[in-house]
Amino acid sequence: MCFNPVNPVRLRSWEPKTLRQQLAVQGLQYSRSKHGIRHQFRLPQRPLTPLVGNSPKASPPTHRIALNAQLNINYPLVASADSLAQVPQGLDPNGPLRIAYLTYRGKPHVGGQGVYTRHLTKALLDLGHEVEVFGGQPYPVLDDRITLTKLPSLDLFNDHYPGRFPAFWEFKTREDLLEVGVFSTGVFPEPLAFSARVHRHLAPRAQEFDLIHDNQCLGWGIRRLEKIIPTIVTLHHPITRDRALEMTAAPNFYKRWSIGRWYSFVKMQGKVASKMPRVVVVSENSINDIHADMGVALDRMRLVPVGVDPELFTPLPHVQRKPGRLITTASADVALKGLAYLIEAMTVLREEGREISLTIIGRPKPGKSMDLIDRYNLHPHIEFVSGVSDERIVELYAEAELAVVPSLYEGFSLPAIEAMCTGTPLVATDGGALPEVTGADGETVFRCAAGDVSSLSRSIRHALDQPEARAEIGVNGRQRVTERWSWRHCAELTVDQYREVLDMPDNIAKLQRNGRL
Repeated sequence: MCFNPVNPVRLRSWEPKTLRQQLAVQGLQYSRSKHGIRHQFRLPQRPLTPLVGNSPKASPPTHRIALNAQLNINYPLVASADSLAQVPQGLDPNGPLRIAYLTYRGKPHVGGQGVYTRHLTKALLDLGHEVEVFGGQPYPVLDDRITLTKLPSLDLFNDHYPGRFPAFWEFKTREDLLEVGVFSTGVFPEPLAFSARVHRHLAPRAQEFDLIHDNQCLGWGIRRLEKIIPTIVTLHHPITRDRALEMTAAPNFYKRWSIGRWYSFVKMQGKVASKMPRVVVVSENSINDIHADMGVALDRMRLVPVGVDPELFTPLPHVQRKPGRLITTASADVALKGLAYLIEAMTVLREEGREISLTIIGRPKPGKSMDLIDRYNLHPHIEFVSGVSDERIVELYAEAELAVVPSLYEGFSLPAIEAMCTGTPLVATDGGALPEVTGADGETVFRCAAGDVSSLSRSIRHALDQPEARAEIGVNGRQRVTERWSWRHCAELTVDQYREVLDMPDNIAKLQRNGRL
């Protein structure tokens, strides 16, 4: 052991791993020879304050650091309180950041990840930060000022041929082989394959970015990137809830086994998320569920709600609402979204003699919902709309008497707050974070029980029969959203989390090694 006689601080251990951690505070990189005899320390690009304090009785062990070919200086391997107090500060707390934003799929108009990516990155840019998006297919639609680096996949789940097997000439990289190999075992391959692709692209560019923001990929490649570049992740909700609901809805053992296999990637996501220094979560409900299902420590998670653009999603008084028109959003026909329950409820209401029609923002896809539409011959009364602008979506909301969110579970629900922001009265279930987001029943929303056709049809019936209540809930709903959520506020809170992560000692050392300080 060695001590500084002036201001002694005991080093905890001479073990190489511990030395590496302690000396990283001063920006030194430690390595030793095969036999543990020679120890080398590499300085970063910027000069460092030498470790000080030699004992008058016995000189402490020193290690030679080569600054250049001509000059060698011995630094004693001791640390004083003064030197430890000189830990280099992080980036300018008010300065612009250069951010690498990752999204393994970014469908632009439906699906929370694509919408979140588009609006958050624009808001970050408006705050003065520089953002480069690394995206997989389907690629996100971004502000024209933002650079999109496309990382092509095999696109095994495109809208035209979902679940296709690629031809041999499509394999161009080892990540392509990884993707099809995982797919061949019955596991969803995109998070793992994208993380491998983005690691290959970003690792050589570590010196270009202050921070990585991963939007719920959480593949092993993200964990590897976090070791060299400060990283933060957004986790909207635990995918374990999707898996549980789909397995419950499965008709037989084979289907349940297949679903469990498909969602095997969730275990990887939980392990990676648990190692991240900071996880941004969009609702209190999701924080509790992520902790319970994925084992992420509560002290690593922070609440940063998503936002909405109140100037875009605004009431359109000149557009007349169509009697009996409902509107909903369905990015996929999965049990989680509850579309089948809405179709069943619509059938009940039509059997009562009501002229009910439904606009679905999304593409028609094979599944239970399409089977129900065929069974009840609802094609003339249901319209699917996809690939349209936000302005057209606002018009569709303005034409509807009610917006409906029939989900069995939501981590937040962007469609809910977008509908409320347009002044369209909302019928929503009590699944997941929806009560937290939509507010009190009868004040800002017509509430119903998740997964209950009778409750859903009753709430829709009550809302259609009460025009004054609809108008009041529409006004109150918009007020609730505009007072609480905007993309600018979301971006400001997100940047606060960026700066907290960048001020962590381990991440300061990474910034030094990458020449960002």
